[in-house]
Amino acid sequence: MRPDIYLVYLLLRLFGLLPLRWLQGFGALIGRLALRRGGKMARYTAVNLGIVKPELDERARALLVREAMIEGGKSITEIVKIWGAGAERALDLVKEVRGEALFDAALASGKGVIIAAPHLGCWELLNYWLCRKTPMAILYRPPRIAAVEALLRKVRGALAPEQVRAEGAGVRTLYKRLAAGGTVGILPDQKPRAGEGEFAPFFGREAMTMVLLPRLAARTGATVLFAFAERLPRGAGYRIHFLPAPEGLDDADLPRACAALNRGVENCVTLAFAQYQWHYKRYSADNRPSPY
Repeated sequence: MRPDIYLVYLLLRLFGLLPLRWLQGFGALIGRLALRRGGKMARYTAVNLGIVKPELDERARALLVREAMIEGGKSITEIVKIWGAGAERALDLVKEVRGEALFDAALASGKGVIIAAPHLGCWELLNYWLCRKTPMAILYRPPRIAAVEALLRKVRGALAPEQVRAEGAGVRTLYKRLAAGGTVGILPDQKPRAGEGEFAPFFGREAMTMVLLPRLAARTGATVLFAFAERLPRGAGYRIHFLPAPEGLDDADLPRACAALNRGVENCVTLAFAQYQWHYKRYSADNRPSPY
């Protein structure tokens, strides 16, 4: 590990000793300042919430944008606790698990499990929880700074998932893992590359949606569950949710399957609306005018 990356690791360990409430409070301040500054994060959040909540008046929408910005700030600073405290201590922050029986039954079936984890709440803590239950592979795109990958492996420790690159060989690895009855995790709302997606409704407007997850489900017969770690108020910890996949997600008709995939994300977001990553340019596409 490079000396500068190791220094970052040591700082994470140090600041990870701080109470979660303090770290999230600092994140909330960052969110408020970012909103006041009016940068890209604030603009994209306002555009997205204007799309998905057209029925709100200007004041109500402004309040929702503020709440989403505050939660977005918390998602940045809380990672210090999740990575810095170490996986096992971080898992002490999980106060409740809803729908765990769904996950246990899916594991017991031996047919393979696909965890669809949207950009909602604290997905890094969800990874820890899942990896404590069973070995897992996650599909990811390598960080722009290669040395950061070593930092991620270090902070995740023994509960690190197998990181599978989002490319041909990596996708084949996912198929093999599922065929053997294993578990894989995918971000279902990650905007796909050109030629790797279908347009499907997402909160009432079409968004480019990945086809990989529906294809994995259709070809392997694996059980698909949606999951996320909800941030509890005032730094009290987290609540993990598991939800069943909507009907049709494994349909051979890709537009229908992608619509079901997006409904699954919507079902999760509805439970913790402001904690979704609303500053993500979910509705941008190469061949359509961008709302941003």
